Amino acid sequence: MEQSGTSTLLQGAVQDLASGVVSALRGGDHAHVPPDGADGEAASLTLAAVRVVGADTLLPEILLHTPPDPVRLAVFRKAVEAFPPGPDAAPTVRWSHWAMARTLRTLDPSVPQGPAAHPDADWLDGADWRLLTHQLAVLAPLALPGEDCAVARAAAHRPVDVARGFVRAVRRRDWRQAAGAGRWLTLLPGVPDTLGLASGLDFVELMGGQDPVVSLHVQAARLARTAGVPV
Repeated sequence: MEQSGTSTLLQGAVQDLASGVVSALRGGDHAHVPPDGADGEAASLTLAAVRVVGADTLLPEILLHTPPDPVRLAVFRKAVEAFPPGPDAAPTVRWSHWAMARTLRTLDPSVPQGPAAHPDADWLDGADWRLLTHQLAVLAPLALPGEDCAVARAAAHRPVDVARGFVRAVRRRDWRQAAGAGRWLTLLPGVPDTLGLASGLDFVELMGGQDPVVSLHVQAARLARTAGVPV
């Protein structure tokens, strides 16, 4: 029961954090996370929520080029330092941590600069289109205009497979996966015109937009379009 209660609290914290990011991306209030001085349980919950949302916690600063709030940046940095991937971590965990560390280096000049070693993306090369789409949706925070990393390059080589996965996710009403895949498709060359990605993303938001994580990915995709990335 205690574990279930903790999971519910974490889900709520993730939803609140993602909602704040969406608001900031839409030009509303700045995204907000509780300050680092919160009590032990609340602080742990905040750090866990930041770890789940990942690099997208600071997505408004990256996409809109706004200066980061020092309090939010401090909490984000603590989350990066508190959750390093273990030796047996899954590839998606390693890449999520890499994305957070990269974002931290971009926004915090006090962090040692220089490129960090990429994890490998070999597991994507042999993935069928279903697994590829699932993994890319998990790693949607890496779907940024101008991003050049092994995951982005793997996605760029398989736009038709990702499009196929997007359609499957919509049919299965898996709105998070559809939104994450659609965010990648906005950036990929060679996406079939017959997909109708822009209207597809509108539909995903309509059906799944009560989930702020879905709205976050859809809004990120729209901002990529306005940055000059063709759909």
